[in-house]
Amino acid sequence: MEISASMVKELREKTGAGMMDCKKALQETEGDMEKAIDLLREKGLAKAAKKSDRVASEGLVDMCISEDGTKAAIVEVNSETDFVAKNAEFKTFVSDVAGMVLSSNVATVEELLASNFAGSAETVQETLNSKIATIGENMNIRRFAKFEGQGTRTVGYIHGAGKIGVLVELKTDASAAEVAEVGKDVAMQIAAMNPKYISRNDVDQEYLEHEKQILTQQALNEGKPAEIVEKMVVGRLNKQINEVCVLEQSFVKNPDVTIAKYIDAEAKKLGKSIELVNMVRFEVGEGIEKKSEDFAEEVAKQLKK
Repeated sequence: MEISASMVKELREKTGAGMMDCKKALQETEGDMEKAIDLLREKGLAKAAKKSDRVASEGLVDMCISEDGTKAAIVEVNSETDFVAKNAEFKTFVSDVAGMVLSSNVATVEELLASNFAGSAETVQETLNSKIATIGENMNIRRFAKFEGQGTRTVGYIHGAGKIGVLVELKTDASAAEVAEVGKDVAMQIAAMNPKYISRNDVDQEYLEHEKQILTQQALNEGKPAEIVEKMVVGRLNKQINEVCVLEQSFVKNPDVTIAKYIDAEAKKLGKSIELVNMVRFEVGEGIEKKSEDFAEEVAKQLKK
């Protein structure tokens, strides 16, 4: 039976499910609208769609690192509430997703969602929809990153039971065990201080010019003489660069040394070079605008349903 656009539109309006999911359901049920609705409900797609406009700004960050430290993946999966983020089923799902990213060649979230879920005939998206229907909250896989360099070791750190996750990639001839401690220290520094860059060489010119303009205007507003403003700005800009570049930051555990000097000292102890070449820091919900609704209004909405 030919499935018309109007049939797909009608099913979408009745269930709130996606266009392709509606078309597929109608094809499987040979155009029977009621059976298609039941099919979407059984798969959790109708329920998932109805929850899709609800903000998911809580959740977990998790990671998976190969035993030798040569490969690593980090993911952020969001839920609506912190309560669900502590749910064992949710935690297992996030862990499984991290393992999938590590073992697959997916490059985008869309590719990940379309791939088969670990040990299942269902796609990751279908499995996620089932979780949404079962747990009762909107959830989504927001982002992931993967390290797979040559001659590198990756070390990870999870803070706050999954609220912040950091991976650091170190170029070294040392084994994963040999750089585990220094890698964790650097990852903890990044978790705490949230630097934008690794070193001064990574700072882009646009950022420098922008900050220079702001600092110059600040100095002028303070009434400083124009002839010394430039020198002041150079000093203040250098201080700011030290704050946004992890290698220039004072080591939290020992403020007398920078992270760069700490890494160098550890490399000398080990007798092998260690260079921080990559980092990624995920914090749950960062950048997501959270809805703030009045509780009484929310109850009223529920009563009207």
